[in-house]
Amino acid sequence: MSWMVYGATGYTGTLIAEACVQRGLRPLLSGRSETKLKALAERLGLEYKVASLNDDLTALLADQALVLHCAGPFSATAEPMMQACINSQTHYLDITGEVAVFERAAALDGAAKQAGIILMPGVGFDVIPTDCLAARLSAEMPDATSLALGFDSRSGFSPGTAKTSVEALPKGGLVRRGGKLVGVPLAYREADIDFGGGVKHAATIPWGDVSTAWHSTGIPDIEVYLPISPRKAKQLKRLNAVRGALGWGWVQRFLKGRIEQQVQGPDERQRQSSPTWVWGRVSNAAGDQVEGRVQVANGYDVTVSGALAMVERVLDAQPKGFMTPSKLAGWQLVETLPGSGSISLSSD
Repeated sequence: MSWMVYGATGYTGTLIAEACVQRGLRPLLSGRSETKLKALAERLGLEYKVASLNDDLTALLADQALVLHCAGPFSATAEPMMQACINSQTHYLDITGEVAVFERAAALDGAAKQAGIILMPGVGFDVIPTDCLAARLSAEMPDATSLALGFDSRSGFSPGTAKTSVEALPKGGLVRRGGKLVGVPLAYREADIDFGGGVKHAATIPWGDVSTAWHSTGIPDIEVYLPISPRKAKQLKRLNAVRGALGWGWVQRFLKGRIEQQVQGPDERQRQSSPTWVWGRVSNAAGDQVEGRVQVANGYDVTVSGALAMVERVLDAQPKGFMTPSKLAGWQLVETLPGSGSISLSSD
């Protein structure tokens, strides 16, 4: 059964292509740069097709059962690829953490079901570990009304992730209240949290789980936290006054240009030495609480193993339409990934 990795020459796409060969998988590689694509395909002994997102993607995917989309920023690339997948009846997976992409995929649920395909953004570190932990906590407390999630990762950014973060700054923060997405300032809330390796100061971020965790659990109030020093939190809060300017075209181009010059993404040694703690807490109307934690591998290694695990499951899946990782594979998925431990729970 033929399937494709699109955006194969990016940092994460290359890691995934290399892992495929190590596992005996032979996806078709695709992307817009013939020079980079040919070099990668020849090195790995895989076939390739050159295509940009302005080309006829429906024709590109006509004989593909599935596409694993790795070309960000997904705010610009996901829509044309999802539409092409619906037209060509090709399953769609990607590695985004962008809320807008999850919400758009959910809106296309009916079209995906009619086409007989699955639309599943977020099959990497964004959002498999947090999504699975959310589902586990929801199973433990079915009457939960609020959910807080977070992770402590020291792996550094790839160029694509860094650019996505820059794009997100002008939009501010995001939480879910009463089942609705609500825009909030940057560093909207702060808290001291033990993610698993000791208590750290943290602040809210507009992570994808404010979308996916609601679709997975139905819990109406959701926030996501990331460790950040009090000084950095104050700096983010100051940016709220000039957030609009951060969205100006020349500012975005300048910041992204700096990223292209300075950000390379962590090497193998850095990834292996940087595991990640994932934390969550649910509360109900009575004030009862349950916390959960799980340690997983470096975020980029989780993305590789998680994405390929979901490729296998989606190709064999019976359900169709918009899905989250935990809805299709169950919360146990995170515990099966290389480098992952078991979810531990504690209650007040």
